[in-house]
Amino acid sequence: MKMLCTADVLRGLGKMPVSLYCVCMRLGNALGPLLCALVILVSSYFGIHAFWVTGARVIVACRDIRKAEAAASEIRAETGNQEVIVKKLDLADTKSIREFAEKFLAEEKELHILINNAGVMLCPYSRTADGFEMHLGVNHLGHFLLTFLLLDRLKQSAPARIVNVSSLAHHGGRIRFHDLHGEKCYNRSLAYCHSKLANVLFTRELARRLQGTKVTANALHPGSVRSELVRHSFVMTWLWKIFSFFLKTPWEGAQTSIYCAVAEELDSVTGQYFSDCQPAYVSPWGRDDETAKKLWNVSCELLGIHWD
Repeated sequence: MKMLCTADVLRGLGKMPVSLYCVCMRLGNALGPLLCALVILVSSYFGIHAFWVTGARVIVACRDIRKAEAAASEIRAETGNQEVIVKKLDLADTKSIREFAEKFLAEEKELHILINNAGVMLCPYSRTADGFEMHLGVNHLGHFLLTFLLLDRLKQSAPARIVNVSSLAHHGGRIRFHDLHGEKCYNRSLAYCHSKLANVLFTRELARRLQGTKVTANALHPGSVRSELVRHSFVMTWLWKIFSFFLKTPWEGAQTSIYCAVAEELDSVTGQYFSDCQPAYVSPWGRDDETAKKLWNVSCELLGIHWD
């Protein structure tokens, strides 16, 4: 089995921060289908020994090659798994996404799990290399394009799963088609909420389009996790430190992602939203099929792709 996760971090036992966006994994033959999986959380660390010691082949794709190599070397030493490979990927740059996908498809013949978990939060107003507002560009459009580029390989490897990490914050989001890039009005907190709602809507429409392919798509809220995701906000960073006791550890925050990626009871479940390994309530805006379809079409236009 092979698995691809997009994220900003690698593991939970180290202290060196890394900015990882993607991990591709091939499980050893001894493991049954969807028996276990690795989940990477945004800007935090958690232990992944239980998965990597199985002898999985791991491709770590990231923005910062130096930091990723340091983390990968640590994992090789601790787990004995020497097949940990680092490759370049930046979800804030569609050229980088396309280059990564092209190389991946040329080298890997199967892909069973895609976990879209990269993310930015509370960024001051900025744009990606392609001119997209940063939250929209990384949290939604980057994952949208990567999924598009890898979908045929997932279908060929079916049964397969796509897991999109959203957030409870999607309840505060709206898809403002008249101002998607925040040029008229920008609020960093709302920009994050909007992008997380986009994750939910993308999952809903993707699941509808994938019916009958044996590829499922689900979204989830990982919980409030002790991580560096709030690093762009001094106030949130301060609050995170004060109330850290009440936050989930990175390992705890990973559990719903792992559940959605490998739980046998979810073999045929698609288009759902989970929290704490259970189905969770989706906001009315996250259940709007017309908005989901329109967002899909607008996303294709922005990325210059045709996705039926």
